[in-house]
Amino acid sequence: MTNALIFAGGSGTRMNSKSRPKQFLQFYGKELIIHTLENFQNHFEIDGIAVVCIEEWIPYLNKLLEKYGIDKVKAVVSGGVTGQESIFKGLKAIKTFDKDEKSIVLIHDGVRPFINEDVISSCIKSVKEKGSAITVVPATETIITSEDGKISSITDRSKCCLARAPQCFYLDDILDAHNKAIKDGNLNIIDSASLMKFYGHELYTVQGNADNIKITTPADFYTFKALYEVRENQQIFGL
Repeated sequence: MTNALIFAGGSGTRMNSKSRPKQFLQFYGKELIIHTLENFQNHFEIDGIAVVCIEEWIPYLNKLLEKYGIDKVKAVVSGGVTGQESIFKGLKAIKTFDKDEKSIVLIHDGVRPFINEDVISSCIKSVKEKGSAITVVPATETIITSEDGKISSITDRSKCCLARAPQCFYLDDILDAHNKAIKDGNLNIIDSASLMKFYGHELYTVQGNADNIKITTPADFYTFKALYEVRENQQIFGL
């Protein structure tokens, strides 16, 4: 089986959304998390979905899933203290409904709504062929390393990429890495790619779509609106 793990555990502090977390803000008549989930719901290779959610918002999310017919979601679990713990809880939830030793998991942010079918397919193919898929986009600005305000190195931009989502692996491989991290006391590794690299896994890149941004600030909201309108116009006018 192939599953998606959608992380929707953020509280929305950078969005300044006092009434509700950013993943539940409405955009064009649908909550942001639903825009994201529909991409996986509608992909023919995705068999199941688990969502990691803020505990007190789980009942509301369940109502949304029913309202919009998101029936591939097989588990909704509360988040942990750290992002790493939250992902681990989601992975364990997937393991409860999918015990296949060759199951694949695509780990994605609930506030990246512009993931598309081609990227999802490319990620699945890469895991089957190489064992991993880290979605990236090319770096478009100069990358520097600095210490105490002094530039210590400038990296060749043509060799640099920005890691985005989804980040994809065999389910048993990443669960094993999480268990090793817990045993070693490494409890706050920044993302799944870093975790897998630390525990010796080879990582391979998949070219992502540049518009698959993470909606975390008010400025991102206006970018979302513009990108959404572009996509709608493309569908309507065939642009």
